[in-house]
Amino acid sequence: MNHLSFPAPVDDLHDATLAQRLQQVLDNKTKPVGALGRLEELALRIGLVLGTEAPVLDQPQMLVCAADHGLTARGVSAYPADVTGQMVQNFLAGGAAVSVLARQHGIALTVVDCGVARELVPQPGLLVRRLGAGTADASAGPAMSAAQCAEAIANGGEIVRALPGNALLLGEMGIGNSSAAALLLARLTRRDIDACTGAGTGLDAAGRAHKRAVLREVLARHAQATAPLDALAALGGFEIATLVGAVLQAARERRVIVVDGFIASAAVLVAHALEPAVVQRCVAAHVSAEPGHALMLRALGLTPLLQLDMRLGEGSGAALAWPLLESACRILREMASFESAGVSRKDGAPSLPEGTAA
Repeated sequence: MNHLSFPAPVDDLHDATLAQRLQQVLDNKTKPVGALGRLEELALRIGLVLGTEAPVLDQPQMLVCAADHGLTARGVSAYPADVTGQMVQNFLAGGAAVSVLARQHGIALTVVDCGVARELVPQPGLLVRRLGAGTADASAGPAMSAAQCAEAIANGGEIVRALPGNALLLGEMGIGNSSAAALLLARLTRRDIDACTGAGTGLDAAGRAHKRAVLREVLARHAQATAPLDALAALGGFEIATLVGAVLQAARERRVIVVDGFIASAAVLVAHALEPAVVQRCVAAHVSAEPGHALMLRALGLTPLLQLDMRLGEGSGAALAWPLLESACRILREMASFESAGVSRKDGAPSLPEGTAA
């Protein structure tokens, strides 16, 4: 499965004229040039994504995709697979970290059952896009078929098309999915699996050594799966593939994409391999404590906004970073210019109020 038919390509956002105008607006605010540091870089990126000098982030959507992984049978996680379904119920009940943070910041939360082992009861806030009761054991064969992978990607696109707003925050849940993310990172960036593999949900040193050994075995079994979609089908999870489709669709619609941690970034890594321009729409919320995440962000050319040593997933880091995006937009829209405020510039020359003749 080396190709997939997408509705439309993801266009390059390069717009030198708009970028220059945005930079001029930022430089003309009542502050020394560059004094707001990376907040200015963030404002510039959001302005370019939304195509305006006065960006407004409208109806942000947190999309949490959940699924189980057959590879957990090999003991690569500190937690049992049952936790995936239990945590989905926690999301829906409003008790998980991402639920609390999304509620705090006014972010709509949608949870998707992409293939949780324990079938969930239909309920408000839950979308059911099941492709099975979890992926197959990737150490014994492909995690999913080419058809399942294609369907998951299509599901992600369809979900995003139905969501309002111009910003998508990525979240996930799936016991064992840090293994899938490490495998995708190793395969798509050609790094050694040891550098890509961390503690996940809290493995001790012996557990990490066992995890690395299993993942090395999986990579050897699927040595021919080098193309992005082949690697995704062989190594990935239903939730990661669904997020790949969501990222591609959000990028086509020029939504701002707020990327959470290691697993969400793995979905962006695959999407980027398929459509390189998707990364222009992405903001890296944070860098997690998983050692592979920094490597993944470097491969994507993204600099994280926060470093809080988090390793929870769920979209928690994306929700925490959200106020920074809103602040960046408000700086562009609401902060006074030297002219409008009548503030003197660096050289001491007075700035006349806008509309006043010199």
